[in-house]
Amino acid sequence: MRIDLHTHSSISDGTDSPAELVRHAAALGLDVVALTDHDSLAGLSAARMEARALRDAVNLAAGDSTDHLVGDSTDQLVMPRPISVLGGVELSTELEGRSVHLLGLGVRDEPGPLDDAMRSIRESRDGRVGKMAAALTALGMPVEAAEIYIQAEDATTVGRPHVADVMVAKGYVSDRREAFDKWLYDDGPAYVPHLRCPLLKGIELIHQAGGVALIAHPWGRSARDVLTKAMLADLVLQRGLDGFEVDHRDHDATDRAELHALAVRVGAIGTGSSDYHGSGKIKHDLGCNTTTVASLDEVLARIARRGGVGLG
Repeated sequence: MRIDLHTHSSISDGTDSPAELVRHAAALGLDVVALTDHDSLAGLSAARMEARALRDAVNLAAGDSTDHLVGDSTDQLVMPRPISVLGGVELSTELEGRSVHLLGLGVRDEPGPLDDAMRSIRESRDGRVGKMAAALTALGMPVEAAEIYIQAEDATTVGRPHVADVMVAKGYVSDRREAFDKWLYDDGPAYVPHLRCPLLKGIELIHQAGGVALIAHPWGRSARDVLTKAMLADLVLQRGLDGFEVDHRDHDATDRAELHALAVRVGAIGTGSSDYHGSGKIKHDLGCNTTTVASLDEVLARIARRGGVGLG
């Protein structure tokens, strides 16, 4: 099985719609894909519906190689392939003042404390859009808040990648990476912070919603100096963290070996994923890193024990 447990759609800062993402994943031979948009579960219904449609198409196409071809996200015609979707979210949290991205897999999409926290974070993100536009304008790169919202289209979570896309469209930078490297990085010239949930609270909220809490790319971003081996071990052994990503494009071979060894030592779930954003993030192609069947089985077992939502 090929399993990718961290992807993004146009509901947050990806460029594929939820349905397009699922079709693309199926066309690439993935068996399971988790949709984990930033601070939102709004794309899960469409993703699951597409997965069901693809499975139905497989049943219809059994024994028939011509009548039931489907289009993937590049509009190429391929035989339908069964795929399952695991719902989730990438929750904005913080530890010791540093941003930590926390994956919540299998959480229930319902009113409650997690939903309240996500809504507050999204509202805070919205509140900073005008401030970032003003900061860029003051830096000699005129941007209107309305342009950012137009760029975001149907996204429920508006963030820095959408600001970066406007900067690209206006010719200020060549791509999202340059926008972040020069202007939008944490504490950068055009950076404006938004509300984040305390990490320990985020773990609690995900568990209350039936999910599994995994730290995304722990050694790939600005939180590496606080997410030490000792801290990660404490979070797993004493604070309820279920695990963390091991195989990720932001981790080199040494990082992966050390994180894998740590996961084995403390009994954490170690996962692998693409962190796919469509054309919004280069070198993060779907399935470029994958999760083992054993790790998925443990994720699903914990979701079932907590009353969360499994594969759909």
